[in-house]
Amino acid sequence: MDFPNVSKLDISLSDANFQEDARKIIGQIHPDWDLQNLKFKVFTDGITNKLLGCYQPGDFDNLILVRVNGEGSGFTVDRRTEQEALQALHAAGCAPPVHCMFNNGMAYGFFPGQPLDERSVRIPHIQGLIAKEMVRLHQVTLPSVERTCAGKPTSQYAAKMVAWLNSAPTHFDNPAKQKMFETEIPSKDVLRKELDTIVDELEALQMDVVFSHNDLLLKNIIYNEKEDTIRFIDYEYAFYNYEAFDIGNHFTEYAGMDEVDYNLYPSREEQLPWLRNYLKAKAEVSETKAQSAEVCEEDVETLYVQVNKCACAAHFLWAVWALIQAAHSIIDFDYLGYSNIRIKEYFRRKEEFFKLKVPS
Repeated sequence: MDFPNVSKLDISLSDANFQEDARKIIGQIHPDWDLQNLKFKVFTDGITNKLLGCYQPGDFDNLILVRVNGEGSGFTVDRRTEQEALQALHAAGCAPPVHCMFNNGMAYGFFPGQPLDERSVRIPHIQGLIAKEMVRLHQVTLPSVERTCAGKPTSQYAAKMVAWLNSAPTHFDNPAKQKMFETEIPSKDVLRKELDTIVDELEALQMDVVFSHNDLLLKNIIYNEKEDTIRFIDYEYAFYNYEAFDIGNHFTEYAGMDEVDYNLYPSREEQLPWLRNYLKAKAEVSETKAQSAEVCEEDVETLYVQVNKCACAAHFLWAVWALIQAAHSIIDFDYLGYSNIRIKEYFRRKEEFFKLKVPS
């Protein structure tokens, strides 16, 4: 697949000379910039890739992000799909432009604003903006997928999880990691049986399938106070999935990343207004919308059930993802501990959420 509007540079960025290599990339994108006075900002929140912001003095809002793909990320990220997605998303106003690709990463634009945190994500006005932006994202289609689908696209969740489980490690050379792996992490056979249970639960719900972000943790949601807008970033795990998965996964991320606290998972009382906002925004963009775009309470209850079952599926996905990262990533993050946290929360919530029933 070619991306004619995006240049491809035969350059590989190294850790040892990250800033100087990035300077070369910027020189290709903006030959008019004063490269000697280029400013840099290292972004440290990511746990998949290395990210460097490059900008001219006094012009931070026009910063360009230079990303080096993380070691082992190819096991869980389809870079070709990501590149196609970013172009489609930019055309829809959902993502900044991709300026160029290079051998081990890409350079792309920047959405100015502040990432959300555990407090701001609970502000009702912000929640309404997130729901509307999610609906806008869910209208995006990928031409390559649409061409190959007979009818509507199907969720890629099950296929992704099978592939990820096949790539998951069976042991660790590090004794401390191996001990945790043996004592805390379920075996692959157990995980495969759980995946079968999850897939059965999700398929029985007959949910709408859309192009989904799948990774709407708080740092991936940017609020621009001046423009009063929400934008999503970091689409590398985007693929066709159940629309309720994007919402359920987002709700699990209320717990934060630095000190994960699943007591922050939104209650039913907090979820219902959020879901009404989503369904109202969805009705407003639907070709078959009613004049009033009224939201049916039965639809809200149905989405509530779908979302919370999908929250379990999200915990499972990130538990397996973290296992793979624990074996390959060189980023300083306790991936194995994180996998343990996610899989334990999956089992803690499984019975409660899987027994939920949609209105008859």
